[in-house]
Amino acid sequence: MTAASPPPAPPVRVVVADDERMVRTALRVIIDAEDDLTVVGEAASDAEAVAVVRELRPDVVLMDVRMPETDGIRATEQILRNLADPPRIVVVTTFENDAYVYEALRAGASGFLLKRAEADALVQAVRVVARSDSLLFPAAVRALAGRYAAGRRAAPAWVARLTAREDEVLRQMARGLTNAEIARRMGVGPATVKTHVASVLAKTGARDRTQAVIAAYEAGLIESGS
Repeated sequence: MTAASPPPAPPVRVVVADDERMVRTALRVIIDAEDDLTVVGEAASDAEAVAVVRELRPDVVLMDVRMPETDGIRATEQILRNLADPPRIVVVTTFENDAYVYEALRAGASGFLLKRAEADALVQAVRVVARSDSLLFPAAVRALAGRYAAGRRAAPAWVARLTAREDEVLRQMARGLTNAEIARRMGVGPATVKTHVASVLAKTGARDRTQAVIAAYEAGLIESGS
């Protein structure tokens, strides 16, 4: 008698926030075509995005970085500050080398996505940030950090508190490696890497890998060209 297969995991629940109806519709069609993803709500402004997220508690929010009333940065801050278990936020933008995008990442967004991205890139981005096991588009984050992190360096106290292993893990995180990939490179088990990642997040005060990597660039621990 064969064992019953475990039930499939519930789909990742997504909210789409954009002031253009056509954009919201296109994103919904792409996401809902995937068995493991589903759009549970939409918002046409920053204030509406905050309200919809508070009501529906999605796993991931696709947030237009520039919308009426305030902007995606302020909405990101409000969502992450006011909810006990907030969703992952991906800001959606027209221009990747944009100060708005960098400020959204500093505010707590887990990554960003270009509006011209292909459908496959969109669904993969949602899966990556929902999984929270790697950095979304690390080369693009490095480029943004190189452009906007200069002058922010203040040698925070947490840098001195990192162990050698944690320093190495943070540098590998900045390259976009998953826990399993870092474990293979370091010759340790994935559980050990997971422990190091948790310690890095705690010491940097970061919510996720993206904020930890941004903090490392701003502290001068990692150079943009490295």
